[in-house]
Amino acid sequence: MAHPNAELITRFYQAFQRRDGEAMAACYAPDVHFRDPAFGELVGVEAADMWRMLTRRAQDLQLEFDQVWADERSGGARWTARYTFTQTGRTVVNRIQARFAFEAGLIVRHQDDFDLWRWARQALGAKGLLLGWAPPVQAAIRRQARKGLAAFQARG
Repeated sequence: MAHPNAELITRFYQAFQRRDGEAMAACYAPDVHFRDPAFGELVGVEAADMWRMLTRRAQDLQLEFDQVWADERSGGARWTARYTFTQTGRTVVNRIQARFAFEAGLIVRHQDDFDLWRWARQALGAKGLLLGWAPPVQAAIRRQARKGLAAFQARG
């Protein structure tokens, strides 16, 4: 029988597969801390809204996950997202390693790690290949991601 926190991780990614941002957000504590290379650090409703935004925008998302593990305090999973990056029409296959911390049956910390340069090469093409490793380009990617989230939140 899987640990309840492993079941929580599984529920989170199954909701992602269904593009159900509300169910994903329900797995988070109200003051959750999320971090990844594209958005940086998001806290609370920002993190929940990021998933709501991504699931609403997802047109052709294919998501797979495995290697789910958890104990009372921490857990992890590996997941892969395949989708079209709408700004360029290019296909992205992003492989992510996720780490979680739990309290009271909810996720309180979530960190996704992936190679932002690899993502940029796929999403942006030649520009990403040539410049995606550079800190100014990676900062621009983060600014654009945060700008999209702010616009989503402003629409309510």
